Amino acid sequence: MNTAVNVNVVHESETQRQHARVRIPAKLRYLGANRETLEMKVDDLSAGGLSFHAKQPLTVGDVLRGRLQFTVDNLGLSMDVEFQVRSFDPSSGRTGVQFQNLEQRDIATLRHLITSHLSGELISIGDVLSTLQRDNFTKARKQKDTHGGLSPLGRLRAVTFSLGVFVVGVAAFGFVAKSIYGLYFVSHAEAGVVSVPTTQVTMPRDGTVQALVDNGGEVVKGAPLASFSTSMLDLLKGHLDDQQLEPAKVEELFGKQMSGTLTSPCDCTVARQLVDDGQYAAKGTVIFQLVPRTTNPTVEARFSYRQFDDVKPGTRVNFQVAGEEQTRTGQIVSSSNLNQDDLSSDIRVQIKPDAPMPSNLIGLPASVNAKRGPSLDWLIDSAVAHGL
Repeated sequence: MNTAVNVNVVHESETQRQHARVRIPAKLRYLGANRETLEMKVDDLSAGGLSFHAKQPLTVGDVLRGRLQFTVDNLGLSMDVEFQVRSFDPSSGRTGVQFQNLEQRDIATLRHLITSHLSGELISIGDVLSTLQRDNFTKARKQKDTHGGLSPLGRLRAVTFSLGVFVVGVAAFGFVAKSIYGLYFVSHAEAGVVSVPTTQVTMPRDGTVQALVDNGGEVVKGAPLASFSTSMLDLLKGHLDDQQLEPAKVEELFGKQMSGTLTSPCDCTVARQLVDDGQYAAKGTVIFQLVPRTTNPTVEARFSYRQFDDVKPGTRVNFQVAGEEQTRTGQIVSSSNLNQDDLSSDIRVQIKPDAPMPSNLIGLPASVNAKRGPSLDWLIDSAVAHGL
């Protein structure tokens, strides 16, 4: 440290003073007891206060206002200060005061002036302005409360928030794990439908039809399904000679109608009526689709050919029918190529459900998937049991 600097420093114990005193050329102006302005030379200055020789007696504890003046680069630098008299020597007039309520800008200025003076640097007005422009203070650190701690309500909120974050994290992890599992360990069908082998009832003659049973109705073998009417001319077509084809005969035959009945070929349930009542249907047109009552519906699904190894006969699958919330299980009983002449076509599989399905599901679409990796059903069941 510079010897000249040491001469200008008033050394005191750190346990007795917080700031070192430095002798810097400065003046202090303040109002005296008679409201007159007094100007005093500052003996020494620190970041916490200063000392000077007062011309008039001062009372310890009084709080005064004044202006501290410096000369920097032949320019005057002043700051308004508020100080409290901490000591006064009546014999010499030496007075020690402590700054009160200094602003951060004033504190930064004093620290810069004192630090520059101690290091022997020349003080310039540019350095002072630069000091005033930057943020010289940091926010106070939060003090930990080592005595009280959180209240019971605060602890409950903290535990509830932590539990909520944990549950959300577990749910997010489960969703991601399920998505990855479904992507890499499950084969999904491109299409699926609930089907059953059907028996078709066709129109024996050209004519109109009138149903005798409703959709979903059950009929026994030989029971009437519908009545039909056809023209006598259509019935005798191909059996008339030239004399019988005279206009008068044709008109007479055309006006005559013959009625008949369509009967059920089995103990079945009417699945669909394809021709509405009173509508004309040509010979051979399918009027009804019947489902044998002893036949359980199956599921037909279409898979991509690259999933050949995953949908072999005997493979266990899960499927869900549109409109149902439950997931059903079944087994693939057969598989075949959709187009025998095209090796690049998809594969059609037939699935036998483990439990019988109602006939009202016939024709509804179904979502089918076959697992080809480790099962995570135990994880899903556990999550459902715990409400996750």
